[in-house]
Amino acid sequence: MEGCIFCMIADGEMSAKIVYEDDLVVAFDDIHPQAPVHTLVIPREHYGSLSDDVPAPTLVAICSAVAKVAQLKGVDETGYRVIVNNGRDANQTVGHLHVHVLGGRAMSHGMVRFADE
Repeated sequence: MEGCIFCMIADGEMSAKIVYEDDLVVAFDDIHPQAPVHTLVIPREHYGSLSDDVPAPTLVAICSAVAKVAQLKGVDETGYRVIVNNGRDANQTVGHLHVHVLGGRAMSHGMVRFADE
């Protein structure tokens, strides 16, 4: 999709600290990390969100890449959190499906805080 920053990263048109890549996905470190490990996994093809008709092989590749990223980043044994913000109310800030892999420290139990809290 024209003008999509994640498409530009996937196509190599924009630089990013690539952690892992294969034919279907690219994983790179978030430029505004929320944890010591904060890596994004994206499909190479543009899908706006999980609500798009994402093919099963792409979803499998994303999940497999999450596990590989966790191993490469050294959080596979200590634990990590996987988050998908899907749509406006979830605060999805880039309109390209992406999965956050966060780790590197103990996290609190609560996963959700609402804007009006």
